[in-house]
Amino acid sequence: MVQLEEVEDDELDQAQPGPLSIGEDDDDFTDTDSSISDDDLPVLTSSDESLTERLLALRDMLPPSTRRRIASTTAAVTGYVKTGLLYGGKTLWVVSTSALLLGVPFAFAFADEQQVVEMEKEQRMREMGNELLTPGAAATQGRPAL
Repeated sequence: MVQLEEVEDDELDQAQPGPLSIGEDDDDFTDTDSSISDDDLPVLTSSDESLTERLLALRDMLPPSTRRRIASTTAAVTGYVKTGLLYGGKTLWVVSTSALLLGVPFAFAFADEQQVVEMEKEQRMREMGNELLTPGAAATQGRPAL
């Protein structure tokens, strides 16, 4: 059988520093037991710490489940944006090459057709001008013999 024996600790019996009693004046109290003074602390300026370091320090404030949810949402949104940009780029490539392959020849054909129409108008204007200058000559040239 096991017997238990109580061992007393001498440090538990000693008086420990604690809050002041009600009767003492709090204005005169100074903490002289502290080994760290304000002069020993490094002064952080905005140039000592980058934005990335500050954001990484903030992750300890969020519980792991929230961080996982934020990370998965961010990954999903990033995936959707990448996919959208990929398909958008491919679509833009197809549309632009199709416009070049189909549109440029059509534009050249349309310009040629406009040039032919302008030439025909000019020819008709010349014929009408000739009829005004020589009214009898145009009538015999314009009608075929039956």
